Amino acid sequence: MNEDECGGGNVKFHERLIEIILFLCALTAIFGLVLITYFIFREGVPIMFKYGIKKFLLGTTWAPLRYEYGIFPMIIGTILTTLGALILGVPIGVGCAVYLAEIANEKFAKIVKPAIELLAGIPSVIYGLYGLTVIVPFIKKVFNNQGFSILAGSIILAIMILPTIVNISESAIKAVPSTYKEGSLGLGSSHWQAIYRVIVPSAKSGITASVVLGMSRAIGETMAIIMVLGNTAIIPQSILSPARTLTGNIGIEMGYASAEHQKALFATGVVLFIFIMILNIIANMIYNRAGENK
Repeated sequence: MNEDECGGGNVKFHERLIEIILFLCALTAIFGLVLITYFIFREGVPIMFKYGIKKFLLGTTWAPLRYEYGIFPMIIGTILTTLGALILGVPIGVGCAVYLAEIANEKFAKIVKPAIELLAGIPSVIYGLYGLTVIVPFIKKVFNNQGFSILAGSIILAIMILPTIVNISESAIKAVPSTYKEGSLGLGSSHWQAIYRVIVPSAKSGITASVVLGMSRAIGETMAIIMVLGNTAIIPQSILSPARTLTGNIGIEMGYASAEHQKALFATGVVLFIFIMILNIIANMIYNRAGENK
């Protein structure tokens, strides 16, 4: 056997070894997801059937001491807070991404981008402290109420999801082939027309992904929300009303819950898990439809 054949055999062996390692990594991630899913459903589903799925999901009273476990107020609180964060955060995030990718000069972008990325590294409790000491008093002063509200939570979450939306959207916009822009400009479009008619639509898959990831971050946030939302387990009447989210409900009560109460919190986790899955499916359907109509 000559040296080239030996070298080729070593390369194939190393490639095969790397493939096996990567496969095991993927398998480990899937196995971890399966274990988490099994554990949450095993602990939470029985109490849902015992209490009644409809009563659990649509019940408006959460009173564990009276064995009442209605999570509908928390579902509404989660939806409203997340929608508020998306309404505030998506336009700002996508607009910032467009500016950094297409308009800002390189020196300015090098200053702004690290500052935005720094937001992702700030602990959520710091956001909560900021909301507690700045946003809540501001809302209290302007609207003459208690300050703890869906609006306060939405503002905090909008700030928290900005790094995700900006970074992924900017990468998607920069990934659009330059020929698209050049062709648009060559046909007589202005720079702005090329951006919103050609570049942004071409990058919509990446922008959609950024919104979905931002939405997942908003839904899954706990600590900052607990500090500014008010945490009342009642159906909110407006964006200025206090509320409680599904994650907040688990975070607040899991430390002292036991027996059936603890199982009900696991059931809340099951609902949250399914809720996120449904949102991702809807987002993928919207994206696929947009791709078909492109």
